[in-house]
Amino acid sequence: MIVDLPPLREVIARYGLKAEKSLGQNFLLDGQLLDRIAAIPGDLRDKPVYEVGPGPGGLTRALLKAGALVTVVERDRRCIPALRELEAIFSGRLRIVEGDALAVPLADVLPEGGAIISNLPYNVGSALLVQWLTERNWPPRWSSLTLMFQREVADRIVAEAGTDAFGRLSVLAQWRCHARIALPVHRSAFTPPPKVMSAVVHVTPSNQPDGVDIKGLEAITAAAFGQRRKMLRQSLKPLPHALVALEATGIAPDRRPETLSIDEFIALARAYCCLTGSVTTGLG
Repeated sequence: MIVDLPPLREVIARYGLKAEKSLGQNFLLDGQLLDRIAAIPGDLRDKPVYEVGPGPGGLTRALLKAGALVTVVERDRRCIPALRELEAIFSGRLRIVEGDALAVPLADVLPEGGAIISNLPYNVGSALLVQWLTERNWPPRWSSLTLMFQREVADRIVAEAGTDAFGRLSVLAQWRCHARIALPVHRSAFTPPPKVMSAVVHVTPSNQPDGVDIKGLEAITAAAFGQRRKMLRQSLKPLPHALVALEATGIAPDRRPETLSIDEFIALARAYCCLTGSVTTGLG
């Protein structure tokens, strides 16, 4: 969709917008880079898209130009007038919701099969990701997640077992999803430049393993990585039934959690769910 839009810097100046550290804001103004991010999930023509924290609307522009039907949630009221400009230009294709994304039910802002695409505010990015990854019903209502994170967080999401970055977030992201780093982003691309590098992560859902409930997996990973430098026999001890589940899997109790593969965590969670009676199919 070809639309003549005023330069984003001009819009920011007109409304006196300034990225607020307290809100985890860093504005991304490079139009070509934003178009590349919008292209990662594939064809967006007439596809519902949910964006968190659009700020002055840089990524929102790219999504709308790609033909998406966009819903944004923005808690910073200073940015609403700039978004209203886009709402007027892209008539009927942009819906603006004022509020805190952590408190907005996903069903209220994203139809089944829609995509989530966001340059997430740094201070809520991980919490939102965990919300979306731990939906009980599976497959989830989202078809893919295309999300900007600090590079350190991105590396944790895609980390392989046995690496320093591998942890609870890695398991939650990979046990029933495919996750990859789609695009590294240099700190200089932002205004103001953050102190760290960033990366865009692309996540797509896959099949949920049989016999494993998300609550059971969360309990196992929280206990295991809550004391990640300890052996499993120590870190899992406070969680009832966890040591019995560990014995049932044949996983050596003197191993540390970061050495277990995703499949081993699935096996451990399956045994735990069987013992606690928390097994579900994961279907809607």
